[in-house]
Amino acid sequence: MKLACLVLVLALAVACGDGSRIVVGAKNFTEQRILGELVAQTAEALGVPVRRRFDLGGTFVCDAALRAGDVDAYVEYTGTALTAVLKEPPDTDPRRVYERVAAAYRAAGLEWLPPLGFDNTFAMVVRGDETVTTLSEAVAVARQWKAGFGYEFRTRPDGYPALQRVYGLAFAELRTMDLGLLYRALGDRQVDVVAGSATDGLIDAMKLRVLADDRKAFPPYEAAPVVRADTLARHPRLREALAKLGGTISATDMRRMNHAVDGEHRDAATVVRAWLAAHP
Repeated sequence: MKLACLVLVLALAVACGDGSRIVVGAKNFTEQRILGELVAQTAEALGVPVRRRFDLGGTFVCDAALRAGDVDAYVEYTGTALTAVLKEPPDTDPRRVYERVAAAYRAAGLEWLPPLGFDNTFAMVVRGDETVTTLSEAVAVARQWKAGFGYEFRTRPDGYPALQRVYGLAFAELRTMDLGLLYRALGDRQVDVVAGSATDGLIDAMKLRVLADDRKAFPPYEAAPVVRADTLARHPRLREALAKLGGTISATDMRRMNHAVDGEHRDAATVVRAWLAAHP
């Protein structure tokens, strides 16, 4: 009888522990691990126990885990949610995209909190000594440039086809390259422009320049925490704490944190802890 009671008490303790704990997810790349840590450490500062489930895979794995209740929160990108998850056409207006995805997710019991402040959209990157500053200006000289693109960017409707449609951009040569080689090729002058992401850590580290998308060819990919509504009901203070992060992380901040992990080989948790300490 005593043993049975002990087992029951332990079972209840575990159940209560599971009820108070939240699970924070992340996709399988550096920026996502950093953002996962940001959400996790923000929750832990409230006294909420957190289990980290990072490197889950891509968008669809994280989205399925969130909807199934296996994950309570992760950071998603508005444009990805709109086009990949909801299968809706791209839209170039950031506010409209956010409102569309927020409404659709809310109907499924999932809440989009305010965007963190940066837009991880596609970025056309050149060396720092290049005088061209916008994609409109690049049209006149691009026919003399060699471009380095990943396969996905070259074929996705919101990638190179969007540049062709909006700007009429054409290059002397297009090289399809592994993403890990793009910036090295640019630095070694094997290519003149590459397609990266706006928050890539090497942009600032190598003193490169992002050409301004002045005609808005690329849709917005604003990063924002997505949290289960029942999780926010269990932890009312979590909504306010995560909402306070809204608008606090610039693209430059994100590049620096990405580079701190990838380029300087620092631990993501340590990098986030330092950022939070500097932004109370």
